[in-house]
Amino acid sequence: MMLGSRSTVHRVAGSAVLLILVVLSLGVPPAVLGQRSAATPLWGPELLAALRAGGYILYFRHADTDHGQNDDRMTSVEDCTTQRNLTNRGRDHARAIGEVIRTLGIPIGAVLASPLCRTVETAMLAFGTAQKAPAAREGGPLPPGSPGRFPALRALLSNPVAPGANTVIVAHAYPYFSLVGGQFLTEGEADVVRPRGGDFEVVARVGLRQWRELAAIPAHR
Repeated sequence: MMLGSRSTVHRVAGSAVLLILVVLSLGVPPAVLGQRSAATPLWGPELLAALRAGGYILYFRHADTDHGQNDDRMTSVEDCTTQRNLTNRGRDHARAIGEVIRTLGIPIGAVLASPLCRTVETAMLAFGTAQKAPAAREGGPLPPGSPGRFPALRALLSNPVAPGANTVIVAHAYPYFSLVGGQFLTEGEADVVRPRGGDFEVVARVGLRQWRELAAIPAHR
């Protein structure tokens, strides 16, 4: 009986090691194995009240883009002709996001954007300002799939935000996915992040439809 138990333990341990090796060989970020989601996500009146009080980060993926374009020929982030850019639908999407957030009375402080054209334009159309932040997309010195990638973005998401306003970051799907795992943000979608100094947690995921649902909540319940 003792030998059988030990053999079972060895098989389980071997399977776990094999799983880890497979995950690493596929280049799946280790963060995918453990998401940073809040134990109790916020939604409805609770989410709206929290955002109106401030102290959160809204991490947006840029709005809808033309996937017939790509960044393969990009030599400068200033040259939009060699990048994947917003479509007219994406521009309308960005404006609509900004409009509903203003309608909701959610206070916005700093607006940081990856320096690519599609992220800067999304920020400008939605919030009327954009501070270029290369840290939002820099992978760092480690190769893709390595633990510790995108340390500068991790620091941005962990940095506490003073009550009274919320920080906006407009950037890209993959760097963020590398830190939190789960499903990619769709274009124009945002995660609401609670920074905690040394780390952060995700408390909600919100697209344009969900922003509009928040706007439909009665003022008095």
